[in-house]
Amino acid sequence: MASTLEKFIHSLDPRALPRVLQIQSGIYFQGSIYEMFGNECCLSTGEVIKVIGFKINKLIASICENNEVSGFSAKVELPLNFPGLYKVVADKTPYVSIEEITRKVSIGPTRFGHPCFYSPEDIKLANITIKHGEQIAFNSVEEVNGTMTVNCGVVRNNQSHSFMLPFSQEGKFYECEDDQIYTLKEIAEWKIPKCRNRIVKLSNILHMWDSSNPLPENFDGCLILTPVYEVQAVMKFRKDIVHILSDLDVEVKDITDCYDISSFLQPLSLEDVFERTSKEFPMVAEIMEGPSGSPKPYNLLYTGKEIIIYKKYQATRVLASEIRSDSPKRHFLIPMSYKGKFKRRPREFPTAYDLEIARSEKEQLHVVATKAFDSPHKELFSVSVGDQFLVQQCQTSEVLYEGRKKFIDVLACEQILSDTYKKVLLPMYMEGGFVEVIHDKKQYQLSEICKEFRLPFNVKVSVRDLSIEEDVLAAMPGLQFEEEITDSYLLISSASSPMESWEIPVYRLNMSVHLLSKDGQTVLPPVTKTTVEEISEEQYYMVRRYENQTLHPPPRPPKKPTLAPKPVFAVPKQDVSDVLQAPKNFCVDTTKKLFSNQAASVSELQVSCQNDLVHRENKKDMTGKATLVETSVIKGLTNKALGKCEAENEEEEEHNCDYVDENIIENIRKICQDTIVRNKHAVSEGRR
Repeated sequence: MASTLEKFIHSLDPRALPRVLQIQSGIYFQGSIYEMFGNECCLSTGEVIKVIGFKINKLIASICENNEVSGFSAKVELPLNFPGLYKVVADKTPYVSIEEITRKVSIGPTRFGHPCFYSPEDIKLANITIKHGEQIAFNSVEEVNGTMTVNCGVVRNNQSHSFMLPFSQEGKFYECEDDQIYTLKEIAEWKIPKCRNRIVKLSNILHMWDSSNPLPENFDGCLILTPVYEVQAVMKFRKDIVHILSDLDVEVKDITDCYDISSFLQPLSLEDVFERTSKEFPMVAEIMEGPSGSPKPYNLLYTGKEIIIYKKYQATRVLASEIRSDSPKRHFLIPMSYKGKFKRRPREFPTAYDLEIARSEKEQLHVVATKAFDSPHKELFSVSVGDQFLVQQCQTSEVLYEGRKKFIDVLACEQILSDTYKKVLLPMYMEGGFVEVIHDKKQYQLSEICKEFRLPFNVKVSVRDLSIEEDVLAAMPGLQFEEEITDSYLLISSASSPMESWEIPVYRLNMSVHLLSKDGQTVLPPVTKTTVEEISEEQYYMVRRYENQTLHPPPRPPKKPTLAPKPVFAVPKQDVSDVLQAPKNFCVDTTKKLFSNQAASVSELQVSCQNDLVHRENKKDMTGKATLVETSVIKGLTNKALGKCEAENEEEEEHNCDYVDENIIENIRKICQDTIVRNKHAVSEGRR
């Protein structure tokens, strides 16, 4: 029986693909041309196409009032990248069986693919009884002893209980309320059931509204979403894949059961190729649809090109992000074959707890404080900006808490003074700020960093990979290696000139091929070209989401004891009169401004601490070098009176560290001297 293409696709179960359709009638007559995404296809009456896939291309939205379409609401078209976050409104229409749920609702391995339902009646199973109203999570579809079932779970007393529900289980199953928020793209991929619309509520108001926005200004209500699908199909005498929107005004008839489906080309996605057995490799394939707008070397994978696929395998990559705060970060996946070298860059730690996590047995962690902290316990140390510490270990310490003694977790450190070390204890709940001081000038290979250090780890390329035509990593001001991931790859080369091979990611490259009826001519692949893959923001979060699914989250840092607030100095915006009354605060503020204006709040401070540590270890009088900043300068700018702000005698030392620009030292001295002069002038005026 014929039906519209839209109705057919809306009711089509993806598990029933592929399907062969015959065009019955429509506005497209014999020989007419329909162009979509640059692909022209002839949809004449009687034409036969094979549908191999479909996905939501856009959404038609109507403003919803009382869960019904408003009579005054015009339908608007929303792209999947339309901004805003949305809450899903639970569907009040029940499903009548588990089989219907699996047919209409997306169930998959990610957190999006675990829909929850409840039954208004008890469900009695062999080993468990599901109470009415109890939330049931649908985790995966499995076959058990020839019976199709859904692996489900309920949570009772913080304990998860798993059980199987067969497809044949009948009853009323209602959607549970979902308190999560989603993007429109995530809703389109996971939260719109087949043959049903979806009501969503805008969770955050759009900050940027202009006349091109199809929704009313300041709209924060509900929308009814109707999907429009993009259908991927293969035609009889074409080698490429055509794309057709489901709302195209044509009627079709399903003739799969009476048609030889093997007469069509069989397009395979990279996932399909990866699922083939290892014995089937190498193989020769022709690209039916190449990745669009891809950088090198993926831009060589164009439609019609023949490639040799040598093997499939899992490979390790290091996920790295650009270190910068003034614009969106770039993200990369770096192969272990990368031949460049890296130098370490200082890490920043927001809390004392982060210092404990980063602590290593291999080398002592040396940090400098960038934020002051006033301890509520006299047994623990109060930190000032510029204090330097060598991190030792985590331990417990006894403190006086509301008149009673109590044990709390602390971080044992050694404070670095001008000529000695002082043992101090920092509370683990301390919210401060620390910057690492780097003494290691060695250049490391990527594999060495992963083996010797704990990630995340900050680096900069010191020697670029000469085997790469354009090493994008070398242009980065700094990189943070976040974690190692394992991903699926295919090793391929050009069939016409197999001079080099390269790896292509299976799950991030949208490409279709069909296998040719000939074996791979080259058994051993040529030299593999190193490729640093730059990934989008969306791909970055997907990689981290899937990679961290099986990992336990890190323990939460200990909470700060609730004590009566201890009076501390605030640092308000000050005028000259305020400065005269609070010179200490003025020094702290000018120090911050000075280092921020010099764009050196991290690096100059780090170099200062390196020099200060070397100064104590090896006191030598040297000349002809740049002036070094000692601890007393930074300490003087934060904790001491203005009369002691002036730097001590300049001492030059011979070592392999970088040096602070002497202009910065002069600026510090000038600020201190100017402040002293102003104070003296104020005192003399007061006496008069």
